[in-house]
Amino acid sequence: MLQQTQVDTVIPYYERFLAHFPDLGALAAAPLEDVLRVWEGLGYYARARRLHRAAQELDCSAVGKLPESANQLIELPGVGTYTAGAIASIAFGERVPAVDGNARRVLSRLFAIRADVTRSATKRRIRALAHQLLPTEDVGAFNEALIELGATVCTPRRPSCPQCPLLDHCGAYAEGEQERLPLRRPRRKPPHYDVAAAVTQGGDGTVLVAQRNLDDMLGGLWEFPGGKCEDGETLEACLTREMEEELGVTVDAGERLIVVEHAYTHFSITLHAYWCELIEGEPRCIDCAQTRWVPPAALASLPMSVADRKVAQAVVAHVGHRDRRPQP
Repeated sequence: MLQQTQVDTVIPYYERFLAHFPDLGALAAAPLEDVLRVWEGLGYYARARRLHRAAQELDCSAVGKLPESANQLIELPGVGTYTAGAIASIAFGERVPAVDGNARRVLSRLFAIRADVTRSATKRRIRALAHQLLPTEDVGAFNEALIELGATVCTPRRPSCPQCPLLDHCGAYAEGEQERLPLRRPRRKPPHYDVAAAVTQGGDGTVLVAQRNLDDMLGGLWEFPGGKCEDGETLEACLTREMEEELGVTVDAGERLIVVEHAYTHFSITLHAYWCELIEGEPRCIDCAQTRWVPPAALASLPMSVADRKVAQAVVAHVGHRDRRPQP
């Protein structure tokens, strides 16, 4: 959970996750949909899918427990070099480095490294330097201290150099380069997309949702089907095209239900959700995992992205308001 997410954000999710899946066997036995629902809101859902798959692999293995070495840990789904090093050193005392973004920043300044820290060659160089610094004992505490130093003192902007225990050894500080290092390629401005989504009602009051393919972004989550507008395309035309391409049906876009602004890591969207009427065809998965007609009240049990969850809440609120209106 701490990959790409801050500690304060993680804590309530961590506690909720352990309450639902207290051990390896419980996580392995749980349906993926339940795992994604408990993870919902934390983002980067591939982490949850890989964690679930790793638990299943371990539960079915002859050993049936987490490996203790970094070399074995890195073979598990979703476990990279940093995670393997952190688990092996902190939990099992193995003498291996754990270099996350915080530690990488400390080391790049300490050794005044003037190479792009996002490049693989630079990452390998920094990891080798971290290995050289490792003590023979209390390796886990050393790795945690290095990470914490980067998080609290050697910060990306305006580092608190006078408070740093490594001040007298820091190459970047000695050369007045602590604000400029580490070097990284300039970030491009993330693109923005207009997205249209269809809230299609059945005759019995249910609404149509589709599950994203597992290999897609937000894989395994449920959504109100739709997609990105092409250049020069209206939102209504986008909905018509996307529903034909994704589900093989024809819909008529009606009133707009809600507009949701949301930013992902590499792009942002404005999601326009429309009430739609099914004109022709039966939904079938041309480009999705499965479809369902569900009562609005049941939407809360399905794992969804933050944007689609807001649409679901708007659906429930709209239906509830309509049901509360006085009858003639």
